[in-house]
Amino acid sequence: MKIFVAKLGFDTRADDLIALFSKFGKVDSAKVIMDKDTNRSKCYGFVEMPNEAEACVAVTKLNESIFQGSTLNVKESKSGPVKYFI
Repeated sequence: MKIFVAKLGFDTRADDLIALFSKFGKVDSAKVIMDKDTNRSKCYGFVEMPNEAEACVAVTKLNESIFQGSTLNVKESKSGPVKYFI
């Protein structure tokens, strides 16, 4: 399951997310999205967990929890085709 994590602190890195989510099960990957111009965190990222049951527990337990001084917004990522309007 791909998980969207928002309201991260500016100093949060992928390794921090891996450590946090690993408390609930195996983590395949984690990524904090960075601004291309400033190389500063955009304060959101994604975590991928292979076991859906573990991922659901992580989402439930971590949503609105405090991590590194920030209240997280954690939910299942809505993956799908990007739609462009012209």
